[in-house]
Amino acid sequence: MKHEIIDNFIHPNEFQKLQILMLGEDLPWYFMDNIDYLDDEDKFQFTHNFYDQDNGGAGPEIFDFIFKELKPKELSRIKANLIPRTAKIQIGRFHTDQNLRRFAKGQTTSILYMNSNNGYTEFEDGTKVESVANRFLTFPTQMQHRGTSCTDKKVRIVINFNYLME
Repeated sequence: MKHEIIDNFIHPNEFQKLQILMLGEDLPWYFMDNIDYLDDEDKFQFTHNFYDQDNGGAGPEIFDFIFKELKPKELSRIKANLIPRTAKIQIGRFHTDQNLRRFAKGQTTSILYMNSNNGYTEFEDGTKVESVANRFLTFPTQMQHRGTSCTDKKVRIVINFNYLME
């Protein structure tokens, strides 16, 4: 499997509820002084960890409607990233989200794009996936990828899901 894109992944009513949460004032965002690597001197983002298998979290229950579709064997992490607008597109470095040895085979990453903007996700082969609201991108966690900022909206928000399929 390379990658798979599903547009309009979530029913519009469910997506709107999630979008209100993600773009609203009630969700706490935490400053991270890096994006891809600790030595990112000029890059930063805000994150919200919904769930981490090692630390628990607010609970993946709010994503039950997604898990009914995915049916993961085991959940590793759910993390949202908010990158503020920049004057010109800033491109991250290639990375993998998590590479847990026990998840080596079958570990999957999915990205749910919360708002449409001119940012994107890029793979090492040059494939670019545009940030389109309610787009769901799925690929093997071992695939190197990178994200960008945006210039046409105040923020670019994505939710990353890391899980084991089989």
